[in-house]
Amino acid sequence: MARRPDLAGLTVLAMLTVRAAHPYELHRFIVDTHKDYVTGLPRSLYHAVEKLAGEDLIVPVETTREGRRPERTVYEITDEGRKELSTRLRALLETPHPDRRTFTAAISLIGALPMSDALAALRTRAAAIEGQLAGMDAHLRALKENGLPEILMIEVDYERSMNQADLEWVRGLIVRLESKKLDWSDTGNQGLLSQVLDQP
Repeated sequence: MARRPDLAGLTVLAMLTVRAAHPYELHRFIVDTHKDYVTGLPRSLYHAVEKLAGEDLIVPVETTREGRRPERTVYEITDEGRKELSTRLRALLETPHPDRRTFTAAISLIGALPMSDALAALRTRAAAIEGQLAGMDAHLRALKENGLPEILMIEVDYERSMNQADLEWVRGLIVRLESKKLDWSDTGNQGLLSQVLDQP
């Protein structure tokens, strides 16, 4: 069974590439922008922050207190954290995962990568899906040749249809990026991160 990626940790790393922030701000961003692939909030977020700090991928830079509120520790991403984010994000973009939320997360945070890296990862994903589809087609043919009723193969047909739709969407995204029809400037993903984090 494929290991479930740490989507909360991935999101924290991506958000901290915009600017330093404390966990409450990060939590608010996840909720306000409907990053619903991050489950188990707020515990999963605080656990991710603690783990990332333990691995020196993020570091505390300041502790603040407003009135009677609890102290809040502000974190920033390290150079090693940036490298780790790039590695994790490219892996999720490149490799189809049984849990489709992983691709939703990767696409949601794709703006944290240089466009050339994102395109390379998406092309790798497209090739991987093409391979999956070829394998499914061969499997379906073999089952039919063995006389298995079509109703007993319906789940394979469903998975094939989902993969085909995934492939077509990825190909379309590649075209949009190559043709510059999809904005990759600071007004895009990174700009949105900054805008939301800077809200009072």
